Amino acid sequence: MISLQNVTKRYGAFKAIQSISLNIKPGEIHGIIGSSGAGKSTLLRMMNLLEKPDDGDVIINNKKINHLKGKEIRNIRQSLGMIFQGFHLVGNKTVFDNVAVSLEIAKIAKKNRTERVMESLRFVGLEAYKDKYPRQLSGGQKQRVAIARAIVNNPSVLLCDEPTSSLDPTTTMEILEVLKQINQQLNVTIIIVSHEMEVIRSLSERVTVMEDGQIYEVVEIEPTGVNKSKKGAATFVEQLKSGGDSNPS
Repeated sequence: MISLQNVTKRYGAFKAIQSISLNIKPGEIHGIIGSSGAGKSTLLRMMNLLEKPDDGDVIINNKKINHLKGKEIRNIRQSLGMIFQGFHLVGNKTVFDNVAVSLEIAKIAKKNRTERVMESLRFVGLEAYKDKYPRQLSGGQKQRVAIARAIVNNPSVLLCDEPTSSLDPTTTMEILEVLKQINQQLNVTIIIVSHEMEVIRSLSERVTVMEDGQIYEVVEIEPTGVNKSKKGAATFVEQLKSGGDSNPS
């Protein structure tokens, strides 16, 4: 599915990624965790060439994509959805139009866009919000719009860069449940970067632990699942009493 072979990324004399090799299995949810500056977001962004490696190869479906250019890269990226911590929505576009942007970039015929956009919005539970603007939405709703935009092109892989770090615990659980459904119902491989241990443990089957631009270890785990029974204030109380593994914001 996705293979990184001896990839290195430099910023001047600083090596953000140091000769990393990693294979992502088709259909898995793969977590990437590490402290700030460990290189986890850079590694994720190399998977769709938002960051190009200085050395090594990025291979998707047995094809070295870092040697491609122009239209070939754009075609590959259509199979790789991505969501970010900051949502990246266009403020003067409606929810519908924000999701439709992905189809416009992919040059999907206008007559075929409406059904696909509405299908994506239904999947994330925002069909009724199609005519609203980002300023009218909560943080969790904005992230759902971003997820709908990421899956509207029917990607085989979804790259998630700190998708819940700006959300409260209840909303975080809801977003993680959406990601789990995308993996199970749409058969999408998911790679999720987070500094929050509970986020990684709830979904991931394998976890890459990073330190100083290198892989410290790849660990196979049994996902704990998303505990939907923990809501609102009760979640804060439990984390306070237990010491908590995550840092809700």
